[in-house]
Amino acid sequence: MDIATIIGLILGFGLVAGAIMIGGTDLMPFVDVPSAMIVIGGCIASLLINFPLGKVLTAFNVIKKCFISKLPAPDQVINQFKELANVVRKDGMLALESHVEKCDDKFLRRGMEILIGGADPAQIQNALDMELSAIEARHGMGKKLIDGAATAAPAFGMIGTLVGLVQMLKKLDDPSKVGAGMAVALLTTLYGALVANVACIPLAGKLEARSQEELLVRELMIAGLVSLSEGLSPRAVEDKLIAFLSPSQRRKLQVEAAA
Repeated sequence: MDIATIIGLILGFGLVAGAIMIGGTDLMPFVDVPSAMIVIGGCIASLLINFPLGKVLTAFNVIKKCFISKLPAPDQVINQFKELANVVRKDGMLALESHVEKCDDKFLRRGMEILIGGADPAQIQNALDMELSAIEARHGMGKKLIDGAATAAPAFGMIGTLVGLVQMLKKLDDPSKVGAGMAVALLTTLYGALVANVACIPLAGKLEARSQEELLVRELMIAGLVSLSEGLSPRAVEDKLIAFLSPSQRRKLQVEAAA
């Protein structure tokens, strides 16, 4: 669970709500169903027009990645491949079959199956590079969905503002009905700005960060599998994979190894 995403969303919306209440107003005047219909419904309509239905239906799975990450840390992957290199050195490549059954990561499991099947390093690299490209494409589509909603929300907020102004101007002869039109006019702009800037744009940024994290882990796995295929020693495998890490991550791994 990514607690930072949850804290950020609560803090973003909470600060707006807190500022409203500190100003001496309760939240109910800021609740307007027609305004929400225009912004939320407009975002959904825009996505349905922009993207195939199947892609739009996956939006919830995409957003879920902002809150839940099941990826192992890079240092865990390196330690795992050190252990696998020890297994290969002692018992041979076929000894990895027992590890395949315990592997929960589909990408790594497929790579190990290719490795055990006798593929050479180039074949392993090519097969997994294709999978990595497909993963990157899926991540890109997910980010486009959220970016599309971020673009649509302020636009529909402006549309709602125009609708509210027209309603207000048509009812100037009845002061009791002016307030409803003004509420739609102002609140749709507010809702559009909140949806775009507190939710969609930050979530799109988190998805991009998640994508980079996953691509790094997958590249580590590919390099590790290729190293096993080449018959490198556990130490050589570690040295090769450490090159993917940042200096701070390398220091952390060295401290853990020395402990």
